[in-house]
Amino acid sequence: MKNLAMTLMGLMAFGYLQAQNSISGKIENQEGEALPGATITIDNGDKGTTSDGEGNYSLSGVSDGTQTIEVSFLGYKTSEKTLNVSKDVTVNFELEEDIFQAEDVIVYATRANEKTATTYSEVSNEEINERNLGQDMPYVLRFTPSMVTTSDAGAGVGYTGMRIRGSDNTRVNVTVNGIPINDSESHGTFWVNMPDFASSVKNVQVQRGVGTSTNGAAAFGATINMQTSLPTEEAYGQIDNSIGSFNTRKHTVIYNTGLINDRWAFEGRLSQIASDGYIDRASSDLRSYYLSGGYYGDKTTVKALTFAGKEKTYQSWYGTPQAKLENDATGIQDVIDWGGEYGTQEQLDNLLNSDRKFNYYLYDNEVDNYQQDHYQLHINHQFNSRLNATGALHYTYGRGYYEQYRNGDDLADYNIDDVIIDQDTVTSTDLIRRRWLDNHFYGGTFSINYKQRRWATSVGGAYNFYDGDHFGEIIWARFAGDSEIRDRYYDNYGRKTDFNIYSKSNYQLAQNLNLFVDLQYRYIDYHTKGIDSDLRAIDAGGEYHFFNPKFGVTYSLSKDANVYASYAVGNREPVRTDFIDALNGETPEHETLKNLEAGYRLSKSNFSLSANYYLMSYENQLVLTGELNDVGSALRTNVDESYRTGVELVGGIKINRMLEWEANVTLSRNKIKDFTEVVYDYGAAFDEFNVVTNDFKNRDIAFSPNVISGSILTFKPISGAAIELLSKYVGKQYLDNTQDNERVIESYFINDARLNYSFGLDGIDNISLTILINNIFDVKYSSNGYTWGYQAGTYQYQQNNYYPQAGRNFLAGLSVRF
Repeated sequence: MKNLAMTLMGLMAFGYLQAQNSISGKIENQEGEALPGATITIDNGDKGTTSDGEGNYSLSGVSDGTQTIEVSFLGYKTSEKTLNVSKDVTVNFELEEDIFQAEDVIVYATRANEKTATTYSEVSNEEINERNLGQDMPYVLRFTPSMVTTSDAGAGVGYTGMRIRGSDNTRVNVTVNGIPINDSESHGTFWVNMPDFASSVKNVQVQRGVGTSTNGAAAFGATINMQTSLPTEEAYGQIDNSIGSFNTRKHTVIYNTGLINDRWAFEGRLSQIASDGYIDRASSDLRSYYLSGGYYGDKTTVKALTFAGKEKTYQSWYGTPQAKLENDATGIQDVIDWGGEYGTQEQLDNLLNSDRKFNYYLYDNEVDNYQQDHYQLHINHQFNSRLNATGALHYTYGRGYYEQYRNGDDLADYNIDDVIIDQDTVTSTDLIRRRWLDNHFYGGTFSINYKQRRWATSVGGAYNFYDGDHFGEIIWARFAGDSEIRDRYYDNYGRKTDFNIYSKSNYQLAQNLNLFVDLQYRYIDYHTKGIDSDLRAIDAGGEYHFFNPKFGVTYSLSKDANVYASYAVGNREPVRTDFIDALNGETPEHETLKNLEAGYRLSKSNFSLSANYYLMSYENQLVLTGELNDVGSALRTNVDESYRTGVELVGGIKINRMLEWEANVTLSRNKIKDFTEVVYDYGAAFDEFNVVTNDFKNRDIAFSPNVISGSILTFKPISGAAIELLSKYVGKQYLDNTQDNERVIESYFINDARLNYSFGLDGIDNISLTILINNIFDVKYSSNGYTWGYQAGTYQYQQNNYYPQAGRNFLAGLSVRF
């Protein structure tokens, strides 16, 4: 028996040794320069490696038979060679530079990759084009994991927003080509200012959690990193048109010159989007353009681009009272009696005679009117195969106002003297006001990127300035006294300096083990001064020094699978309203987030799966408690401890030639450990003022559903045709942090259907027809809301307002590329 075992072991060893071929060689560019850090893989096994500092590589243990070797390197075209392996062989590669891929270096420093131990999703140009029928960017991205979207107008056009892992727009960092987009004062991103921007985007990376270091606002929920479209080698033109429910229409024209004289390329886009909205009068008139031009040299790329958006949107911010949605006559009467906002017969008739599409505003020009222009200049230089550098200058100019009709406002609230008419003193008036924002944001970003066999590092940062003016004007008043049109009844400014520098490195400690380190220093100096809209003198702000470290490790189980873990810290300064509304000038503390991520990623040719665990632990998170300052403005106050923790599962499978399925689900807990609600008691006769506090333990964080899932089931019956069922489930959300079941957004499950057919004709590259049927089962649901209330002696009044979304509706699009 012993001899037999030894014989079998010998045969096995002999067989193993027979299969131990090696493939080696050198990776160079067309100028004979070595390319260190190039990725080399073979397609019928787990084998893969990278080239060393001299461009040399070696793959051992290669099985006999036909092997396809693939070599890739940033800024060069991927190269493949197929050969029959029966012994050790030498295969050299000469990679051809891809001048357009050099643009990827612009976003390289701020993006994650397969060696970065963080959680992210990619949305390709193809996916963006399939989903882009005129709805705003949040709706284009809405099937990415852990994302919840909402629309004020109810149909995805106009003011839209998103939450990722429960974090709202103000906590999601957004960049375009590495340039910050978030507003410097509110930290929000207003997608309505960038209509049809999806038509000029090549791809989007969504990092969840703190993510990697970036420029601009701190990522307290996620980062959305967008790269604008690239030129093509061949010229083309494209016309996109969409029509749909609620008189929605989109018209887009795109041109691309292709590569001119092997050096120059230009692209442009004009877009118009309009919609009446699902909510009454919630119309949108949106216009935008995008222009870019680039010089693509052997070593240097220079690209200039500008894009702008002009929006005029009828306001639908107020929402619909819950009693109106439920057709509750008693509740509607309570709104009238206790809500205090229906002082005219016209307003009462509007409330009583409308349906779930109720819009509080009636004035025909109750609009938001704003324009934002962006300018970017990017320079990238490739010093050699190991070293490149990028720099960018940017400028954003925004200006506009929202206009409101006001009934019976006190003249004193606008710094207007009482008006004497005959013997009567007039102290209040109907008027129309405009509240303006005029701002400038400019600065520069840079990154230096170095890559060799085992080590890749980037050093980058940004220096940005913000200069914004806030002021208000009265453009009409029934009784105006001695005031003049466009007199400014308030006027203040905000100034902000935002500087950051970071260094991030990947180090291949062993063949399967990669370490990641990312260190960032961020400096913020913000100050606001002047007269605020409530006529208070304000002089507030703060200076902050933040250190944001991030560490991670990735272990490759095979060519197709890895596990990772990371720990990151992010810090965030208060927003403008936190400074100006603080009690007694006591500025809230800055927020700190400590983020742990751990996961598994598997990617096969017909199957992918990722599982991620996250823990986001907050210190001094700023939340609404119901507390008001001395002029009635809502305050955000710090809570000592809160957290979000959960599991994200993402998968996709190609079942057969015709059927594919992608799905994701997030299961989470989102808690504030100690929360104190503040309620104001005005007495039974409204002649008192008392503060009531209610203490709570381990309550759910508002707007943080415990379950979020998405699914896209695709059926491709014939070439060029696809039928998709798109599903989204969002669990119950609380409107505030009390976890009161009377203050909730109910869970909803929405299904859309999308049909697409693409084909070509003589002289036309592609014709694409798309029909999108939203909410095919006509579910009545709301995706956002708010709550407010007070006490009047023993009576507790609480009003929930919601943003109802459209029932069954459609969009149809025709795209022609020639």
